[in-house]
Amino acid sequence: MVNEFVDAGGNAVSIEVRPGVSGVLQVYVDGDKIYDKAEEGNETPHLNRVKELKAIVKDRVDSARAAAAAD
Repeated sequence: MVNEFVDAGGNAVSIEVRPGVSGVLQVYVDGDKIYDKAEEGNETPHLNRVKELKAIVKDRVDSARAAAAAD
């Protein structure tokens, strides 16, 4: 899952994957939490959920690039 996020975000965004309370996985992009396993019923994300999260990362990258281009 982490590789999917890094592939989508590269070095354009900060991606942080860390254990949450009791070792539960949390994923942050530029400081915003996009995934918390505890909040999703302690279920490992299925392929479609990983694709949704990857799209969030890609959207952040696209937004960052658009903002940089506007400057």
